[in-house]
Amino acid sequence: MSTGESDGRHASRSPEGFRQARFRPPSGSTTLLLVRHGESAAADPDRPFDLVDGHGDPPLHPDGELQSEALGERLAIEHDAGETIDAIYVTTLRRTAQTAGPLARRLGLVPAVEPDLREVHLGDWEGGRFRERVAAGDPIVARIFAEERWDVVPGAERYEDFDARTERGLARIVAANPGRRVVVVVHGGVIGQLLHRATGSSPFAFAGADNASISELVDLGQRRILRRFNDTAHLRQE
Repeated sequence: MSTGESDGRHASRSPEGFRQARFRPPSGSTTLLLVRHGESAAADPDRPFDLVDGHGDPPLHPDGELQSEALGERLAIEHDAGETIDAIYVTTLRRTAQTAGPLARRLGLVPAVEPDLREVHLGDWEGGRFRERVAAGDPIVARIFAEERWDVVPGAERYEDFDARTERGLARIVAANPGRRVVVVVHGGVIGQLLHRATGSSPFAFAGADNASISELVDLGQRRILRRFNDTAHLRQE
């Protein structure tokens, strides 16, 4: 395979010579649209979020529902224009299923659940306490970002475990979808970890994905190409 074919660039000779071409995913590669869920409900110290397998499981905020509708409309229009979406994946946490709902209904697809792509477990700070600790200026929050790892939080998931399971979950999706384009609705920490792994960046280089944003990876088998990060063109700018 030539270098041009391996990264999706197919150059052909014209009368003026070899021109640059737009990227096209190589045959058999998997295009992954990593979507962060819409904004979730506000954390209230007097009413902690319900837990699912130890993870906080808030529903979407009303603004998150609007973000999900805008996301669904955009991707459905692109689908109809030829950028076909072949499958939708969500996690075990309801904010991802709620975010995927408008798009799934438009396309007539039933989202599949990939448990290993659930958010990083924050130990003692689950149930909404993470937001409280950030607002309170807890010194551990500064450590999280200085050391670029979540497991400085008491009882939080080990960095190595989080990295291994998110890679395992994405690899399963890739293996099931050669040559396809899929939407994977996940969480901010998961997007940051997957893009860090794909690019070899510092661990938190991609930790700032907005709610209902789109980031795009193309899996070529031996490596992954990051095509875009934090695309929010479909959202109302505040």
